[in-house]
Amino acid sequence: MKYKSIFISDVHLGTRFSKAKNLLKFLKENQSENLILVGDIIDGWAMKRKFIWPQTHSNVIQKILKKAKKGCKVTFITGNHDEFLRPFVPLFLGDDLNISNELEYKALNGKTYYITHGDFFDSITMTKKWLAILGDYGYDLLLYLNALLNFIRKKLGIKKYWSLSKYVKDNVKSSVSFITDFEKVLSTHAKNKGYDGIICGHIHKAEIRKIEEIEYLNCGDWVESCTAIAETYEGEFIIIDWLEK
Repeated sequence: MKYKSIFISDVHLGTRFSKAKNLLKFLKENQSENLILVGDIIDGWAMKRKFIWPQTHSNVIQKILKKAKKGCKVTFITGNHDEFLRPFVPLFLGDDLNISNELEYKALNGKTYYITHGDFFDSITMTKKWLAILGDYGYDLLLYLNALLNFIRKKLGIKKYWSLSKYVKDNVKSSVSFITDFEKVLSTHAKNKGYDGIICGHIHKAEIRKIEEIEYLNCGDWVESCTAIAETYEGEFIIIDWLEK
């Protein structure tokens, strides 16, 4: 498929849970004029603990660079897990590849969107990094349990994928409250700055919805859900679900 723009976040290359193989297939089968990477593409936190970098992760980076070389405008927005890049921004690596902390995006529908990973609006990440890192360990544990449960699911011949971590995010009161607060804070910021919408990542929950008059779009992730946001040539924003592809 061909789109005006594709937005991807939270790939977490450098971790065992990154679905790099799925992403590589997605990048091969979907083309766009713009590819905007909305943070946490590379997981510097995880690589400090244990260096994991299989060939599939290199293949993803190579594919992104190849897209830029062929004229796709690639913008890399930094996130908290790839914050090691922030001292170097803005960084321009040729005409079609740049690294930034944020971006203003003019869509085909005439609206203007503020693009940020989202961690700047997460009080825990910004003020209590030790607690954020501890939470990262807890999230890794959920992903380990996910892998175990889905291994058993496949052995039992059950086809439908089920995510424990997604269930926790959707049903545990404190998690639901955090996500709701996060969405409201970002939408309020976009409104105060005069934007029509906001495009972000960070919380690993793909979403397109209106919060009051502000359009809130979250790219999701590539460790569980394998989702992306795409802008069609009709000016519509859609969520692409690549989990079962």
